Amino acid sequence: MPDALELAPIAHARGTVALPGSKSITNRALLLAALAQGTTRLTGVLDADDTMRMVEALRTLGVRLDPGPGAGTWTVTGAAGRFPVDRAALMLGNAGTAVRPLTAVLAMRGGDYSIDGVARMRERPIGDLVDALRAAGCTLRYLGAEGFPPLAVGAPGGRAGGTIAIRGDVSSQFVSALLISLPLAAGADLRATTVVLAGALVSRPYVEITTRLMARFGVDVRHDGGSAWTIDAGAKYLSPRAFAVEGDASAASYFLAAGALGGGPVRVTGVGSDSVQGDVAFARVLAAQGATVSMGRDWIEASAGARFAGGAIDCLAIPDAAMTLAVTALYAAAPTRLTGIGSWRVKETDRIAAVAAELAKLGADVTTGPDWIEIVPPPALAPATIDTWDDHRMAMSFALAAFGGARVTINDPGCVSKTYPDFFRAFASVTAARVDEPGLSVTADPAGAAPVIAIDGPAASGKGTIAWQVAQALGFHYLDSGALYRLVALAAIEHAIDPGDAARLAREAAGLAARFEGTNIAAAGRDVTELLRSEAVSAMASRVAVHREVREALLARQRAFRQPPGLVAEGRDMGTVVFPDAGLKLFLTASVEARADRRYKQLIEKGISVTLADLLRDIRERDRRDSTRAAAPLAAAADAVILDTTGMSIDAVTAAVLALHARGARAADAGMPRKG
Repeated sequence: MPDALELAPIAHARGTVALPGSKSITNRALLLAALAQGTTRLTGVLDADDTMRMVEALRTLGVRLDPGPGAGTWTVTGAAGRFPVDRAALMLGNAGTAVRPLTAVLAMRGGDYSIDGVARMRERPIGDLVDALRAAGCTLRYLGAEGFPPLAVGAPGGRAGGTIAIRGDVSSQFVSALLISLPLAAGADLRATTVVLAGALVSRPYVEITTRLMARFGVDVRHDGGSAWTIDAGAKYLSPRAFAVEGDASAASYFLAAGALGGGPVRVTGVGSDSVQGDVAFARVLAAQGATVSMGRDWIEASAGARFAGGAIDCLAIPDAAMTLAVTALYAAAPTRLTGIGSWRVKETDRIAAVAAELAKLGADVTTGPDWIEIVPPPALAPATIDTWDDHRMAMSFALAAFGGARVTINDPGCVSKTYPDFFRAFASVTAARVDEPGLSVTADPAGAAPVIAIDGPAASGKGTIAWQVAQALGFHYLDSGALYRLVALAAIEHAIDPGDAARLAREAAGLAARFEGTNIAAAGRDVTELLRSEAVSAMASRVAVHREVREALLARQRAFRQPPGLVAEGRDMGTVVFPDAGLKLFLTASVEARADRRYKQLIEKGISVTLADLLRDIRERDRRDSTRAAAPLAAAADAVILDTTGMSIDAVTAAVLALHARGARAADAGMPRKG
């Protein structure tokens, strides 16, 4: 990876990501397999810095681990509760999921070991775990600052039986580590041991991951439903022979958020309703914020819905995924307050301080407390260079800032190797960055699989009726792009927004909550079809559409209509900007007199009194605005077929379009160019 990675503004997100294995599950499974009696074949193992630290440590302790066959597969020959090597120095980097459980396991068995990590690990507390282990009879001493690594482990080891109290308000890993170690204690075959929580517990779902995995490896942990866990006498780790590591639910949050911000749908595979990871709850939080979310047993999918709501969100159960929410707060309709994140202070960095500093660079107003952060979104994101603070989740979560319309540079992007070395490659596979086009930044469709017929033209040229009839004839989806601009116009009218306020109009465009059912349109729970057809809304739509910011905000929404079996899209820039790769582009036109006459007849049928002279002036003014605006001016694409419909009936124009499509399809089947 380069020292810095520049992300161009992202216009759309769509696709599927197969998640890498969960770091939390991988390191637990590697350790439990090493402690078990028998040989275990692990699949889906994460290949990243933290997990390789565990592999290296277990090998140093004399455990046999053989990679393959196939990526993510390891065969572990268990040591039946006692490592062959009883004297070793372990260097574990910044891998908390390796330092904490290995400290407990080695201390409970006893030996001559030292455990150390990088400078940041020496700042991450471990005192609560050490106190609990000492209470169980283990021998440990600090080699540096009291309460922090490095540590020396000596003999004798721990003793089973009775009750051991432990704090879990700093890190749930302390509770998990102690539980994993207890079957190794002297007397564990004769006496049961109960672990009692002293105080609150952060990240409780991670303890549930631990107890579920222990059960898979033969050790049942009885939980009273509150603050006590009991391991019965005689519990021993036994290999399940095979164990599959599920995908990383924390990593899923970045892609699901991308789907919600960039139109979607974006699907992640490897986690779903059957997941043991607490961070799958992020999907429910995302849905509560306004996204459209669906879930299967081993997949989750997110698409754009309503603009994010903001407000107070309790993140006690999803501390890692909460970092993603801190960045999506930049796009919310109201300030967002994340609570229950005190554990951020003792992670790879002080994440509360780090997140606050980087959000401020993007223009947000941020305040913090001991276990909370509040983000007030800016009117528009500022270009920024994001420092990642040697924290993989800083790099991954702040990649989402590229949806804000400004360039974002990520310093030290290689820090993602801690848990997800291929993150930026996967992120690029489902996002489409804007590229410069005359007057507007646009993006090519990332899928490009479904055929598109793009129909453009000036007001009253008949393009809406023609596009609908062609879509019906072919069984294609239909996009009335003008309806999106009219929805923004309706919001401007109802909320008294100045039509010159581009930034506020763009925010309305980005947060549209609309549902299209055939030719009917619902917004905010009401049918607005007739409202959108009013002359007031049409006139306002022409005024809001001139803003570059509004057009950019609607690009992803328009492109999301491109779905199999095909799409007929009509508007002012379908062939030039929104779908520049459309297989068939048409530009419908007619004399201004003919167009005014058509509009006159439509309005008279609706009982609206209007004069032909007024309509002529109105259409000429719209033509002028549309053709002279800076952002995507009305013009026929260079490869468009121009149809003058002045003297043609609706049915005749529809037949001509269908004939052109059929000719293009035959040419494509024959391997010939579609144009011409």
